[in-house]
Amino acid sequence: METLTPFLQRHSFFKDLDPQFIELIVGCASNRRYPKDSFLCKQGEEANDFFLLREGRVAIEIPVHQDQAIVLQTVEEGDILGWSWLLPPYFWHFDARAEQDTRVTVLNGRCIRAQCESNHTLGYEMLKRFAQIMEKRLEATRLQLLDVYGKK
Repeated sequence: METLTPFLQRHSFFKDLDPQFIELIVGCASNRRYPKDSFLCKQGEEANDFFLLREGRVAIEIPVHQDQAIVLQTVEEGDILGWSWLLPPYFWHFDARAEQDTRVTVLNGRCIRAQCESNHTLGYEMLKRFAQIMEKRLEATRLQLLDVYGKK
Protein backbone atom coordinates (compact mmCIF):
# COMPACT_ATOMS: atom_id res chain seq x y z
CA MET A 1 0.00 0.00 0.00
CA GLU A 2 1.44 3.36 -1.07
CA THR A 3 1.52 6.18 1.44
CA LEU A 4 0.29 9.69 0.70
CA THR A 5 3.86 11.04 0.88
CA PRO A 6 4.49 11.12 -2.90
CA PHE A 7 1.11 12.76 -3.56
CA LEU A 8 1.75 15.52 -1.01
CA GLN A 9 5.30 16.05 -2.25
CA ARG A 10 3.97 16.60 -5.80
CA HIS A 11 1.07 18.86 -4.77
CA SER A 12 1.68 22.55 -5.53
CA PHE A 13 0.50 23.63 -2.06
CA PHE A 14 3.37 21.72 -0.43
CA LYS A 15 6.02 22.74 -2.99
CA ASP A 16 9.42 23.25 -1.35
CA LEU A 17 8.09 22.27 2.09
CA ASP A 18 10.72 20.57 4.21
CA PRO A 19 10.40 16.75 3.82
CA GLN A 20 10.21 16.33 7.61
CA PHE A 21 7.06 18.52 7.59
CA ILE A 22 5.55 16.43 4.78
CA GLU A 23 5.98 13.35 6.97
CA LEU A 24 4.23 15.06 9.88
CA ILE A 25 1.35 16.08 7.61
CA VAL A 26 1.03 12.60 6.08
CA GLY A 27 0.27 11.33 9.58
CA CYS A 28 -2.82 13.59 9.53
CA ALA A 29 -4.04 12.57 6.05
CA SER A 30 -6.51 10.07 4.62
CA ASN A 31 -8.44 9.55 1.39
CA ARG A 32 -12.20 9.91 1.07
CA ARG A 33 -14.88 9.85 -1.64
CA TYR A 34 -17.98 12.03 -1.91
CA PRO A 35 -20.79 11.09 -4.30
CA LYS A 36 -22.38 13.76 -6.48
CA ASP A 37 -24.57 16.23 -4.49
CA SER A 38 -23.16 15.21 -1.10
CA PHE A 39 -21.67 17.83 1.21
CA LEU A 40 -18.04 17.89 2.26
CA CYS A 41 -18.97 20.48 4.87
CA LYS A 42 -21.93 22.64 5.86
CA GLN A 43 -22.04 26.20 7.14
CA GLY A 44 -22.11 26.35 10.94
CA GLU A 45 -20.71 22.86 11.49
CA GLU A 46 -17.44 22.34 13.31
CA ALA A 47 -14.47 22.62 10.94
CA ASN A 48 -11.86 19.98 11.64
CA ASP A 49 -10.57 19.17 8.15
CA PHE A 50 -9.37 20.59 4.89
CA PHE A 51 -9.38 18.92 1.52
CA LEU A 52 -7.01 18.43 -1.41
CA LEU A 53 -9.17 17.67 -4.43
CA ARG A 54 -7.88 14.69 -6.37
CA GLU A 55 -10.78 14.23 -8.78
CA GLY A 56 -14.16 15.87 -9.33
CA ARG A 57 -15.58 19.32 -8.74
CA VAL A 58 -16.93 21.02 -5.60
CA ALA A 59 -19.12 24.12 -5.38
CA ILE A 60 -18.48 26.56 -2.54
CA GLU A 61 -21.94 27.89 -1.70
CA ILE A 62 -23.84 30.24 0.55
CA PRO A 63 -27.22 28.75 1.47
CA VAL A 64 -30.04 31.29 0.95
CA HIS A 65 -33.13 29.08 1.27
CA GLN A 66 -33.71 25.49 2.28
CA ASP A 67 -33.16 24.17 -1.27
CA GLN A 68 -31.32 27.12 -2.80
CA ALA A 69 -27.74 28.38 -2.65
CA ILE A 70 -25.51 30.92 -4.35
CA VAL A 71 -22.37 29.36 -5.79
CA LEU A 72 -19.41 31.60 -4.99
CA GLN A 73 -16.72 29.49 -6.57
CA THR A 74 -16.02 26.03 -7.90
CA VAL A 75 -12.86 24.10 -7.05
CA GLU A 76 -11.43 21.18 -8.99
CA GLU A 77 -8.58 18.69 -9.11
CA GLY A 78 -5.43 20.13 -7.55
CA ASP A 79 -7.28 22.79 -5.53
CA ILE A 80 -7.47 23.08 -1.75
CA LEU A 81 -10.75 23.54 0.06
CA GLY A 82 -11.18 24.87 3.58
CA TRP A 83 -9.35 27.13 5.95
CA SER A 84 -11.94 27.33 8.74
CA TRP A 85 -10.03 24.60 10.64
CA LEU A 86 -7.11 27.04 10.94
CA LEU A 87 -8.71 29.94 12.83
CA PRO A 88 -10.90 29.87 15.94
CA PRO A 89 -13.75 29.26 16.53
CA TYR A 90 -13.29 26.47 13.90
CA PHE A 91 -16.70 26.53 12.21
CA TRP A 92 -17.45 26.36 8.48
CA HIS A 93 -18.57 29.64 6.91
CA PHE A 94 -19.85 28.09 3.65
CA ASP A 95 -21.26 24.86 2.30
CA ALA A 96 -19.14 22.73 -0.01
CA ARG A 97 -21.13 20.38 -2.27
CA ALA A 98 -19.76 17.80 -4.70
CA GLU A 99 -21.01 18.71 -8.18
CA GLN A 100 -19.79 15.33 -9.42
CA ASP A 101 -18.35 12.24 -7.80
CA THR A 102 -15.29 13.55 -5.99
CA ARG A 103 -12.15 12.06 -4.46
CA VAL A 104 -10.17 14.03 -1.89
CA THR A 105 -7.28 13.70 0.47
CA VAL A 106 -8.58 14.89 3.82
CA LEU A 107 -6.17 16.53 6.23
CA ASN A 108 -7.28 16.47 9.84
CA GLY A 109 -7.17 20.06 11.06
CA ARG A 110 -6.87 19.15 14.73
CA CYS A 111 -3.86 17.00 13.96
CA ILE A 112 -2.27 19.70 11.77
CA ARG A 113 -2.92 22.37 14.44
CA ALA A 114 -1.19 20.20 17.03
CA GLN A 115 1.79 19.72 14.71
CA CYS A 116 1.93 23.49 14.08
CA GLU A 117 1.76 24.27 17.82
CA SER A 118 4.68 21.97 18.52
CA ASN A 119 6.68 23.24 15.54
CA HIS A 120 6.21 26.95 14.89
CA THR A 121 8.25 26.84 11.68
CA LEU A 122 5.70 24.43 10.24
CA GLY A 123 2.89 26.63 11.59
CA TYR A 124 4.32 29.71 9.89
CA GLU A 125 4.72 27.84 6.60
CA MET A 126 1.12 26.60 6.73
CA LEU A 127 -0.21 30.07 7.60
CA LYS A 128 1.69 31.68 4.70
CA ARG A 129 0.35 29.10 2.27
CA PHE A 130 -3.24 29.38 3.48
CA ALA A 131 -3.09 33.18 3.43
CA GLN A 132 -2.46 32.98 -0.33
CA ILE A 133 -5.48 30.70 -0.77
CA MET A 134 -7.65 33.01 1.36
CA GLU A 135 -6.64 36.01 -0.74
CA LYS A 136 -7.53 34.22 -3.99
CA ARG A 137 -10.88 33.01 -2.64
CA LEU A 138 -11.82 36.43 -1.31
CA GLU A 139 -10.95 38.02 -4.65
CA ALA A 140 -13.01 35.38 -6.49
CA THR A 141 -15.93 36.03 -4.13
CA ARG A 142 -15.65 39.79 -4.68
CA LEU A 143 -15.71 39.33 -8.46
CA GLN A 144 -18.65 36.93 -8.23
CA LEU A 145 -20.63 39.41 -6.13
CA LEU A 146 -19.79 42.23 -8.54
CA ASP A 147 -21.02 40.06 -11.38
CA VAL A 148 -24.27 39.22 -9.57
CA TYR A 149 -25.04 42.59 -7.98
CA GLY A 150 -23.08 45.02 -10.16
CA LYS A 151 -25.36 44.67 -13.20
CA LYS A 152 -28.00 47.35 -13.62
